[in-house]
Order: sequence, then C-alpha cells, then structure tokens
Amino acid sequence: MEELRARLRDSVRAHLLSDVPVGVLLSGGVDSAVLAALAAQETPGPVHTFTIGFAERSFDERDDARLVAERYGTAHHELLVRPEPELLLRALAEAFDEPFADSSALPTYLVSQLAAEHVKVALSGEGGDELFGGYYTYVADLVADHLAPFARTVRPLVEALPASTRKASLDFKAKRFVRAAHLPPLERHHGWKEIFSADARAELTGRHAAFDPVDVYRARYAETAGAPELARLQDVDFGVYLVDDLLVKTDRASMAHSLEARVPFLDPLVTNLAFALPTRLKVRGLAKKVLLRKAAEPLLPTEVVHGRKRGFSIPAAAWLRGELEPFARETLSPENLQRQGFFEAQPVTRLIDEHVAGREDSSRQLWGLLAFTLWYERHVEQEPPRLESARMEALAA
Repeated sequence: MEELRARLRDSVRAHLLSDVPVGVLLSGGVDSAVLAALAAQETPGPVHTFTIGFAERSFDERDDARLVAERYGTAHHELLVRPEPELLLRALAEAFDEPFADSSALPTYLVSQLAAEHVKVALSGEGGDELFGGYYTYVADLVADHLAPFARTVRPLVEALPASTRKASLDFKAKRFVRAAHLPPLERHHGWKEIFSADARAELTGRHAAFDPVDVYRARYAETAGAPELARLQDVDFGVYLVDDLLVKTDRASMAHSLEARVPFLDPLVTNLAFALPTRLKVRGLAKKVLLRKAAEPLLPTEVVHGRKRGFSIPAAAWLRGELEPFARETLSPENLQRQGFFEAQPVTRLIDEHVAGREDSSRQLWGLLAFTLWYERHVEQEPPRLESARMEALAA
C-alpha cells in the first residue's frame, strides 16, 4: 500500500515537470482523484483541475470531483454540458480521422477543450482500471463459471427487463452478463464489451464477415498462457483496449485543442509494480481496485475512495431517445446506408425503433454506426466540415 502510494507520487512528480502550467483532468473516480491529490501536494501553488458534468444525474460526477478540489484547494473549473449532439458528433469525426465508436471521446474532447483554456499540459488517469482491476467485467469474470447455469435459466426474465437510460443500469449489466456467461473465458470477457455479436454483424452487413474481432484478443491472450485467468484478461485489456481505444481517444481529443495529456499510471514505476501484484490485491469478491483504494484512503474523501465506478461516459441512451433521435434517423436513413453500401437498412432502422421504444439499450451500437457513417461522409465522400457553426452548447457552471 505504502509502496504503491510512493510510486504514484514519484510518477506524478515526474509528470509535473514542465515549462508551462500543468493541470489534472478530474472525474469523480479514484484514479484521477489520486492524481489530483498528489499533484496538489507536489505543486507550490493551486493546481488547476477540470471536470465535465451532465444534467442527467447518474452521469454527473461534479459533486465527487468537488470534494477532491475543495480538500486540496485546487483552481477548479467545471463545465455543465448541454450540447448539440449532432455538432459534437461531426466535430469528433473531424478530429479523429477514422471511425471511432467510443462515446467517451465526447466528454474527453470537451474536458480537453476546457483545460486548454487554462493550461497546456494535463494529467489523465488512463491505465488505472486495467492495471488495478477497476472494471465490473473483472468481477463478472470471477463469478461467471459459478453463475453460468443460473444465468441460462433466468435469461428469458432478464431479457424482458425494460431498458433504462441510467448509466451502468442493472438491466444493461444483467442482460450483457446472461448473454455471455456460458462462453469460454476470453469469449465471454469480450462478449461483455462487444458492440455487435457475430449474428448481428452478419445481419447488418448482409453477409458473414471474414474478420473476427475476437482474433485480436486471442493473439494477445495466447501470450500469457499459464498465468492466472484474471491476470490474462487484464493483460488483454491493457494490450488491446487501452492501447487501441483509450490512449488513442485521449491523445486525439486532447491534441485537437493543442493540449498535451500525460498518463502517470503508465509510468514503468507504477506498471512494474502492478504487473507483479497477485490478482487478489486487485479484485476480490465484488470489490475492485482493492490495493489502489487502500493506497488512496489517506489522500481522498471516503465517498470518492469507495464510491461506485461510473466511467467517463455520456447519456447517449437518453439523447438517442430525445434530441439526437431525428439526427440519428436522418444520418442512418435507408437512402444514406444504401448509398454508402456497408449496412443493411432494415436492421439498423429496427435498432433505432427498439431503442426509442425502450425495449433495448442500443445506444452503443447506434453511436458506433453514427460514428462510422459521419466519418465516411467527411473523409471518404469528402463532405465539407460544418465546424464553423459547431458551437459547443456548454455552460461553465
């Protein structure tokens, strides 16, 4: 515990070295809160911290972030996001240059925009979840073998649950669990992250795709044969999800605003220790980030140390049943899809209808389809950017 805290402090101290002011992208989670606490202790004057909030309470982390900011007297900046999702989606398509389906790119883009108004460099908490066991999927990985028969029995009841718009809602997690619990370890771990199943991909494309996305995970998974199962799955996330999604997202979203993002959790000082830890110090029973939370206890308010994980996400499900629905239907119209030639219109329209009716939370799938379609319009069909009118309808709280 003391060793981890000391290594994190050394890493933060090193990442604060700069000729320009350095801030911290502060969510309500323990990872960024630890960075903010240590940065505040290592900085002579008040460190700048930056937080994004949403009107939808289950997505709003400003209260927890404020607890940390107030404890350390940071120069705290907040943004209450009331966006025009259409304009933000187009801005992301312009900034990323490739189809990027992770909706957390949007808050990362906005918090980087906020930070860039005050600092040139910011610390970010990427890597904490993969290194120290922060995802609910790791708990599911541990219990899946024991609960697979039960999951198979209750699946019809779980599938009948109405979809919620709350973040990480019970129905969403339960449906994903029962759909994949019977699979082998790697396949079910990926299944809990999957946007489209193989059958859904075949229906959307009108054919069975030759490429199986699980192959990327299988190659990484094979490298750790003989290691504890949970450690192998964490390594898959570290080598694939973190590298190809989270770090790409943070780099491009920050650099779109000329902001340099630094990631102290990924310093060898920290990663070498994390890789050497037994998995019981990361995930135990239903508890996640066991050692990291212990190390954070002297630094942070209890509400932050032991608060539930929210993830840096947006109320996409609610937006797609509200102000974003007309834009989604227009962008994913049969005419557009037929012109581009990648997706079958009927299953896409059915996805929208089921989501809007509340029968299913298809927000991740629809966001991915929107990201691809807008990217194709902008970078392949070369539609001129509409960014001159892309006012970010966000009010500083």
